[in-house]
Amino acid sequence: MKEITVQAQRDHIMSLCTASPIQALSELIWNALDADALDVKVDVIQNELGGIDAIRVSDDGLGINAFEADSQFGNLGGSWKKDAVKTQVSGRVLHGRKGRGRFKAFSLGNHVAWRTTMLTDAGLRSFVLAGEAANPGSFTLEEVGTGPAAGTEVVVAHITNPMGSLLDAGWAVQQLASHFALYLKAYPNVRIYFQGLLVNPVIVQRANQSYHLKASDGSRAELQVIEWKSRQGRSKIVFCNADGFALHEVDAAVRPGSGFNYTAYLVSARFVPLHEENLLVLEDLHPEVKAFLDATRDLLRQHFRDRREALTAELLQQWHEDEVYPYSGKATTAAEKTRRTHFETCALLFRSYSDNFDSLSQIEKRLIFTLLRESLDADPERAFSILGDVLNLSDKKRKELQKLTAPAKAKA
Repeated sequence: MKEITVQAQRDHIMSLCTASPIQALSELIWNALDADALDVKVDVIQNELGGIDAIRVSDDGLGINAFEADSQFGNLGGSWKKDAVKTQVSGRVLHGRKGRGRFKAFSLGNHVAWRTTMLTDAGLRSFVLAGEAANPGSFTLEEVGTGPAAGTEVVVAHITNPMGSLLDAGWAVQQLASHFALYLKAYPNVRIYFQGLLVNPVIVQRANQSYHLKASDGSRAELQVIEWKSRQGRSKIVFCNADGFALHEVDAAVRPGSGFNYTAYLVSARFVPLHEENLLVLEDLHPEVKAFLDATRDLLRQHFRDRREALTAELLQQWHEDEVYPYSGKATTAAEKTRRTHFETCALLFRSYSDNFDSLSQIEKRLIFTLLRESLDADPERAFSILGDVLNLSDKKRKELQKLTAPAKAKA
């Protein structure tokens, strides 16, 4: 057994061992992809009580070169990827080059073991590299029985930190899909699995729109707005290099309205030097970064104005086709148009606050809409008040509803 000691200060190494569960898994997946893996599988191993015993990330890549473990594991920045830009076999763009990502594994559990098999002139040879969170600057290397094929299996054990989020496979797939969306789009032959579920951004996307963005200072970038089918936390603007690798992310600070969940990817080679100079993290404090953020947010506001209008038109058309819309024919008077405006506003609002409205049957939708129409026709103000109470609307949203009856009162 061989001992490998990382040449760096302990406090610096410890600072690299912190990450959220998804961030840590993403780094392990990136390491697999950088080793030319085509299939990467993440498995959460549970015990009989439903807790997590271990987390395993396995791949079919080239494996870790154990003969260069001293430089690859023993030096920060000593990775073979330092001077490379493409993977060794398939020529895919590399993600990491500084050898720091592996330390994120210690944020998942106290013991991490890399069982790796590599192809040598003498055939396949397997090794185990292992380390402990208590001393992340020290690793052991041992040759073991030969594996069936090249690749690496990372097993994180002695789980101590809260990892309950990883038990929600749907949520985890959504998060990983968001993180690897542009990479998987660029390399469609790559497959990532979480608990047997394929991480496919297309499946979890509602829409995908690209824009050419020009900031106020003349700088240019591509903006890709991906809307997700399910909630995934706060929407983000992600700065990416020209190949779509995430460098830094910020809160999008653009609220698109209920029903929309999205990630905005800003793609440009210009972000690499800004990232290397730690300028992206300054966000609104750096003029060039601020110019990109301002332009992006303006475009996002326009994007979602257009999307809301389009979605509204699509929904109303669908309700007519499904024969659940409670009015027939065209509105011929101002009063009829007003009643339909009241109904459509309330119906769309009710749908946006319901988790399963679209899955209701035709009869159920028709009943709800008929009752809503009758209530609005009888007393719009009272109907708005009831809707506000049932949906627990904010004061701002209630005032918006109240404005709908203001024109009618003024005419009276």
